[in-house]
Amino acid sequence: MPQAAFRIMGAFLLTLVSSMSIGADRITDKAFTTRSEVIASHGMAATSHPLATQIALEILREGGSAVDAAIAANAALGLMEPVGNGIGGDLFAIVWDADKKALNGLNASGRSPQSLTLQYFRDNGYEAIPPLGPLPVSVPGTVDGWFELHQRYGRLPMTQVLAPAIRYAREGFPVTEVIAYYWQRSVPRLSRYPGFADIFAPGGSAPKKGDVFRNPALADTYQKIADGGRDVFYKGDMARAIAAYMAENGGFLSYEDLASHRSEWVEPVSTSYRGYEVFELPPNGQGIAALQMLNILEGFDITAMGFGSAEYVHTLVEAKKLAFEDRARFYADMDFADVPVARLISKDYAAGRRSLINPTRAARSYPAGDERLEQGDTIYLTTADADGNMVSLIQSNYRGMGSGMTPAGLGFILQDRGELFSLEDGHPNVYAPGKRPFHTIIPAFVSKDGKPWLSFGVMGGAMQPQGHVQILVNLIDFGMNLQEAGDAPRVRHGGSSQPANETLAGGAFRSTGERMKDGGIVYLETGFPLETVNKLSSMGHRLGSDPGGFGGYQAIMRNHSQGVYYGASESRKDGHAAGY
Repeated sequence: MPQAAFRIMGAFLLTLVSSMSIGADRITDKAFTTRSEVIASHGMAATSHPLATQIALEILREGGSAVDAAIAANAALGLMEPVGNGIGGDLFAIVWDADKKALNGLNASGRSPQSLTLQYFRDNGYEAIPPLGPLPVSVPGTVDGWFELHQRYGRLPMTQVLAPAIRYAREGFPVTEVIAYYWQRSVPRLSRYPGFADIFAPGGSAPKKGDVFRNPALADTYQKIADGGRDVFYKGDMARAIAAYMAENGGFLSYEDLASHRSEWVEPVSTSYRGYEVFELPPNGQGIAALQMLNILEGFDITAMGFGSAEYVHTLVEAKKLAFEDRARFYADMDFADVPVARLISKDYAAGRRSLINPTRAARSYPAGDERLEQGDTIYLTTADADGNMVSLIQSNYRGMGSGMTPAGLGFILQDRGELFSLEDGHPNVYAPGKRPFHTIIPAFVSKDGKPWLSFGVMGGAMQPQGHVQILVNLIDFGMNLQEAGDAPRVRHGGSSQPANETLAGGAFRSTGERMKDGGIVYLETGFPLETVNKLSSMGHRLGSDPGGFGGYQAIMRNHSQGVYYGASESRKDGHAAGY
């Protein structure tokens, strides 16, 4: 386990350490804070890899927009952090357009193969879509997402935007600590899939911390995309190579599936929280779960409870349980399902759900709302430019390095996002051809008085909406600064009802359609007082031990009165924030 991971050793180690003094207004001894905020006037980038952050700043200095910088950083992360993302996966983004003073959302997630049917799974005895191999592969949406963003907001040519990632792919880069750890865990699981070991296990093993890794195949792929545009990927020889590889290895993703792919510009949805407007993207993602949780929490005096108190943790966990029942019941591709978004994120709906919470006792189960109506790895990055444009972008293969399916000569792995379809008849998220699966990756954005305030995200499967809420509560209710809000110990609740498969601690799975009946499990990072741990247990919460799964946070905040950006990146990942 990397040194960075020892900081988050789970609920039972935290009983040995209490490093904070907790008051009603805010923390008086922030011993958990790892560094100061970064402050800059002209531009800012925060990513999960230091070299990707430097690349984003390089693009900004060359006259690129925040979108150019975000694409450049994402391309670099696809090379440098293949354990979480790559062009075989999907992308979502929220962009603040400083010129038009408006937010725009992009859903660049791919659809299931047209030739793969629900009946195929029935005929072959599947109770759930498998997590690896050819069957969970859906169309990768990232490259089209890059070009949609670039067409609307880019300033530099794509050849210049992708040049730094191409250079590093050819010349090599030293693998960082956390990434090396997850890479080494992935190789034994994925090496059985054709093409994977050739690219990602040179010499038969994963690179170690400090080893220089090169991916010339990905450099060639990026260069072709930079020179020829998105159609090179979706309609050219690259698409034919992907389709042929899938057909040879029992897959269904076809050239026609790739050629017909399109991203979708969507309007972000929002709710207010104590005077701040919090924006997420509508389903097929899970972003509105964060809005539902905030609406429930707004009815409580969170500040008076105090950070780290059992009362706060209990209230947070119960709000999460309620929101995730609706997440399991309703969230799906809105082209196939009537998802009652407006109702789910309304204040009156939250009031009814809030009334179900017992302030002194953990619930073992909750019903989903109006009947009319966790472990995947990811990268999140955020950028901002001198003109005030800001980008909140998240991208993923889903299960770490994805399906394992690695088309020869292209240098990347195809995602396994299709695993998240349900096989339950009548479920909104039930598998269908040409459908977008339920998604866990969610970018977030916050405004104050109509002005952009915060672009942020928290990586990590079902932790993401929980993490979004905790960051905002830390900032707004507990008065933490941007760095403190990310470094503060986190809570993660697992075992809620699921829309499809859920990965649990240790690699176990919950099957499609399983409902929470036992209250789930609460995981606490190191730093919560022993008093809190004991009281939560007495309230009926089951506490579990898991050293990871608490997400990875990046954020940029705009201070309009000072005319500067603040940046933050936490110590759970390898990255950092930087500006100029």
